[in-house]
Amino acid sequence: MSTPYPFTAIVGQDDLRLGLLLNAVSPAVGGVLVRGEKGTAKSTAVRALAALMPEVSVVPGCRFSCAPEAPDPACPDGPHEAGSGVSRAARTVELPVGASEDRLVGALDIERALAEGVKAFEPGLLADAHRGILYVDEVNLLHDHLVDLLLDAAAMGASYVEREGVSVRHAARFLLVGTMNPEEGELRPQLLDRFGLTVEVAASRETGLRVEVVRRRLAYDDDPAAFAAQWADEEGALRARIVAARALLPQVRLGDGALRQIAATCAAFEVDGMRADIVMARTATALAAWAGRTDVLAEDVRQAALLALPHRRRRNPFDAPGLDEDKLDDTLEQNSGEDDDPDPDGPDGGGRPPEGDGPDTPPQPEGGADDTPAQSVPEQGGEKEQEPAQGQSTGSGEQQPVRAGEPFRTKMLSVPGLGEGAAGRRSRARTEHGRTTGARRPQGALTKLHLAATVRAAAPHQRARGRSGRGLVVRRDDLRQAVREGREGNLVLFVVDASGSMAARQRMTAVKGAVLSLLMDAYQRRDKVGLITFRGKDAEVVLPPTSSVDAAAARLEMLPTGGRTPVAAGLLKAHDVLRVERLRDPSRRPLLVVVTDGRATGGPEPVALASRAARLHEVEGTASVVVDCESGPVRLGLAVSLAGELGGTAVTLDELRADSIAGLVKDVQSYSGRAA
Repeated sequence: MSTPYPFTAIVGQDDLRLGLLLNAVSPAVGGVLVRGEKGTAKSTAVRALAALMPEVSVVPGCRFSCAPEAPDPACPDGPHEAGSGVSRAARTVELPVGASEDRLVGALDIERALAEGVKAFEPGLLADAHRGILYVDEVNLLHDHLVDLLLDAAAMGASYVEREGVSVRHAARFLLVGTMNPEEGELRPQLLDRFGLTVEVAASRETGLRVEVVRRRLAYDDDPAAFAAQWADEEGALRARIVAARALLPQVRLGDGALRQIAATCAAFEVDGMRADIVMARTATALAAWAGRTDVLAEDVRQAALLALPHRRRRNPFDAPGLDEDKLDDTLEQNSGEDDDPDPDGPDGGGRPPEGDGPDTPPQPEGGADDTPAQSVPEQGGEKEQEPAQGQSTGSGEQQPVRAGEPFRTKMLSVPGLGEGAAGRRSRARTEHGRTTGARRPQGALTKLHLAATVRAAAPHQRARGRSGRGLVVRRDDLRQAVREGREGNLVLFVVDASGSMAARQRMTAVKGAVLSLLMDAYQRRDKVGLITFRGKDAEVVLPPTSSVDAAAARLEMLPTGGRTPVAAGLLKAHDVLRVERLRDPSRRPLLVVVTDGRATGGPEPVALASRAARLHEVEGTASVVVDCESGPVRLGLAVSLAGELGGTAVTLDELRADSIAGLVKDVQSYSGRAA
């Protein structure tokens, strides 16, 4: 077994270490979500925490890690009698992004259940993680139904497996840790809320700290055992402190003043529901225990807010999590109580973990490892006054970016037919979850049994198989897999006209608002998105297909306009992008969204060239929508004609709104007759 990197040898990353340690002290806090760029010790810190967790005593031979002093009465391996157990290290179980539902919650042997009437249950990762750590790397890439199962188990402390009338329940209490890189897509707000704490991590810009990170990592890679031995004393001290804080936790008093501050803070930041208040209370209590105190102080409430609220405050989907600390301080000051007298000279300065840095560690700048000197921030005053006003020309035919209009809820646009892509919320598809539409012979392992079809397949052969008892004689050939229909996520490729004709009538604000609204819809439906713009003489892939919808929104905001309208170049560029994406992910069906007024200009025969480029997409069967941005009393209908060449649909900006009175909700297929 490899030697893990010592937790106390991690340089900086105070919030990351504190969030993990607070959950080690009080698992009731609800886990921690670690957000940050790649290469910032997220995974290293989580794996290092396992070595600090106290050992657990388990019932010998129990696959579900029952505590010998109070075994789970519903344990599938039970019943167990209370008694002595064996001690072992707390486990760290990693959940792969591509894991199946059965791998997570466990699987029943349906064949034995039908033929023998026994509950033959194979535990999953939730059982392995009981009384330990469950680590999910890249949790934002995990399928929604797996995240739901995971977080439900974390909230209830138990896992339930229900399959065809057979039910198994077992305890599943663990420290849940998820890591993610926001560049690869955000975690949805309802799932964010289920994590107790969140921390943001970033690589330090301080040269001395970066040098020390490299020095320690090289020393560890050269000889992991020797490097770990150098930090053994610090690791032992931190482990003892966790044990002491756990013992002190039941004695910590959460006074009315602290509760008032917690409630006022959650109300001030407009968080939904009451989970934030409860998590803040538990976090503040854990902070006090970590500092060796039995009273919760205002500083504990403040630190708890910084950890528990950034991902819960009400915000737009594309806004980064964060908290206004000045507003937080004002709220705490206005609601300070008599029993919340802060004690800045208390043990360990109010609950920060020990630095764990060796004697050769360079001094850390005040305020944290990632602070930069104030003088390094560029001046922003004079330059903006010299820039052209919003929407004005820069002198080369290009106009300054304009802000997007207010986003709105869009109508449902979907790809016709039945796909088999990744689970999502847009188009119809054969999926593992959804309504049952039929049955078939299993191809590989059976995952979803169609009970009625299985019984029908086995029934005619009972006499030939010598059935004598009440049980049904079932063989593997009788088993039938349920065919289910749900929704898939698609690749939504935006091709946006950024030419002068779009900006001339000051339409770009409305157009950007419409595209932003479609991006928000893609975010909610778990789509991949890409962004192509065309203007002047060519088209540009502003954002290659990605799961990071907020990155597309940021690129859209900075989009300049001006020049001619090379519609053909935009469609040809889209054709190239889709050709590559079909090779990378053939099961993910594309939806092409062209946003233009259809006024093709520039080069010889621009309209005919655009028509030929559009027919390339029609031949390949690409589902498409043209958002018609033409305005004014006289309309040429060029965008509608382009939609006909694409074999797709046309919809005006007004019709795109879900609350529009232009008509009922329509999908791509329902628009096609009108576009033709």
